[in-house]
Amino acid sequence: MEKTRELGEQPVGRLMLKYFIPAFIGVFVNALYNIVDRIFIGQGVGAMALSGVSVIFPIMLVMIAFGMLIGIGASVLVSINMGRRDLDRAERVLGNSFAMMVIASVLITALGFAIKSPMLKMFGATPETIGYANDYLNIILVGVIFQVVGFSLNNVIRSEGNAKIAMYSMLISAGTNIVLDPIFIFGLDMGVKGAAYATVISMMVLAVWVLLHFNSKRSVVKIRTAYFKIEMPIIKEILVIGMAPFFMQIANSVVQALINTKLISFGGDLAVGAMGIVNSVATMIIMSIVAINMASQPIIGFNYGARAYARVQEALKLAIISATVISILAFIVVQLFPDLLVRFFNSKDPDLLAIGRQGLRLGLLALPVVGYQVVVGNFYQSIGKAKIATILTLLRQVIVLIPLLFILPSFLELDGIWISMPIADFCSALIVLFFIRREWMRLSVLDNEI
Repeated sequence: MEKTRELGEQPVGRLMLKYFIPAFIGVFVNALYNIVDRIFIGQGVGAMALSGVSVIFPIMLVMIAFGMLIGIGASVLVSINMGRRDLDRAERVLGNSFAMMVIASVLITALGFAIKSPMLKMFGATPETIGYANDYLNIILVGVIFQVVGFSLNNVIRSEGNAKIAMYSMLISAGTNIVLDPIFIFGLDMGVKGAAYATVISMMVLAVWVLLHFNSKRSVVKIRTAYFKIEMPIIKEILVIGMAPFFMQIANSVVQALINTKLISFGGDLAVGAMGIVNSVATMIIMSIVAINMASQPIIGFNYGARAYARVQEALKLAIISATVISILAFIVVQLFPDLLVRFFNSKDPDLLAIGRQGLRLGLLALPVVGYQVVVGNFYQSIGKAKIATILTLLRQVIVLIPLLFILPSFLELDGIWISMPIADFCSALIVLFFIRREWMRLSVLDNEI
């Protein structure tokens, strides 16, 4: 088949560029989902509303986590089975993953409504911001199934080599959100609720689009109702591979909740709003690196399954170099123009500007070494080594960062919260380097044995 020949035979550099451009456009636009909401809310409703929506960020990460658990696990298995020329197995993976998406979505929505009030308070909502947070969350919880199905299946579309279609998916969905936001927030004067409705409708559009793809002639693998029946060996494989990004997002959610509570203690509601801005800027940067992962994942997964280890190494090397260049350029922009970045979200509050400026400059100090860590984590997922990917992820997100968040603010107050993040990144970067050097040598040995 054309897609399988392409993944196994075309020059890796050309393939990476071919897959990166649509992936970058897709994830960049997708990142605008929450970021555009924050911009419109911050400019049109106010700084307290921005802080309220920022409180929801850890909860959104939990939703994304389940999409990654199923979607990335399924996409890696689809790539590997395509590399082995086993399309029937790939379709069984797809069918089982879809059943999992529906079940997980229903459970998340039900649990979300059941524990909504204590969850919002735990994640940093105050009497001044909880009204905004509650209005936004009530609507978002209803749309969980659209987010999980759309996000997960779009990963599979990309893994089968249809990078442009995956890009169109995100352009259509995010474009819908961008158009509806000002209509609902300003035109219909719906405020925070308008932003939430726009987000859910755009998620619904994405879910419908990807489902139509897997029932069209464009797809390499098909969604077949006969494969909706749960097969535990396949479910286990999906969960094992998807566990690393899942834990990454869950850990990130826990850390964000902890950070929010610390920010309330040392900087108040405006500090939480500033953290929303820092997260938005960081998301745009990380999404650019995620696009590199998306470009390399089908190449790495397919060729690892096909035992073409030299091509795996070439794809990994290109991904690391590209991610590092993006990280360094982003670091320069953040350090030189923090005020400009803050004013995108709110141009009226001088206190928010001052806190946001400091948060950006200190919190993103380690950007130059973040890029290759994200790539290495994705690499271990792509070759099915989920345990190592999980360890490396938790090292940065939990093991190093959480103790720092308890220690440094006691001495440095608000700056201690910001500086905890780059220190954790630098420490984990050294350990990630050790792991990837060892894996590189293993791939070289395997290649020489063929």
